[in-house]
Amino acid sequence: MTLTAIIIEDLLDAMQLLKRDIEVRHPEIKIIDTAQSVVEAAKSLRKQQPDILFLDIMLGDGTGFDVLEIFPDLKAKIIFVTASDEFAIKAFKFAAIDYVLKPYTHEELDQAIKRAKAQIQPSQERLNILKDTLSAPEKKPDKISLHTLDKIIIVNLDDIVRCESDSNNTIFHLQNGKKVFVTKTLKYFSDMLQPYEFLRVHQSHLVNLQCISAFIKTDGGYLMLKNGENVPVSVRKKSDVIEILDQMHR
Repeated sequence: MTLTAIIIEDLLDAMQLLKRDIEVRHPEIKIIDTAQSVVEAAKSLRKQQPDILFLDIMLGDGTGFDVLEIFPDLKAKIIFVTASDEFAIKAFKFAAIDYVLKPYTHEELDQAIKRAKAQIQPSQERLNILKDTLSAPEKKPDKISLHTLDKIIIVNLDDIVRCESDSNNTIFHLQNGKKVFVTKTLKYFSDMLQPYEFLRVHQSHLVNLQCISAFIKTDGGYLMLKNGENVPVSVRKKSDVIEILDQMHR
């Protein structure tokens, strides 16, 4: 089955390289147009809408989000292409949206195209998380998108009490008592959330600092949470936990 694609990329060399890679490795995809700016992209998409849109985030006269705002009902599957940037990667992870990092390998491009063919369009709310996190990289994100086995749930960061490891999966415990089972490791979320007042207190536990009521030194040391739960603290983490809690209560 032939699929159509449009590439929106402001750097000519990068656009030509991507175009060539797609033509050589994915003959089932026909590139019907390219654009190097928001204005060019708008003109192109008014004429024809592709099955797949390769969309760079940073364009000379705006961003990829400007393109999406002009076409809120775009049916194309979107493959975001972005330069290597830790803030950009963080934003995509918070929104649970796929991306390809420049410079990419052929395997990464192949995987992105395979996922795009199978994916459902990201919701406007997830795109907003991506946009907000990208636009204010130093600010704590308000929300995170969580991939469960059958859907994507959007959760406020402040509603997360703690995260618990379950083999290679993570269980999110929320303020309302609900649990969300996510098929990614605790380390993945620990790396994402630790800058935002979450603390890895144990190999199996990541805790929202705002939900801690006390550190109990008996029984090997554990945290008492405001919701009445107890979370063990590993020997290795004990001094870190005490120091951080001391700083919070000064």
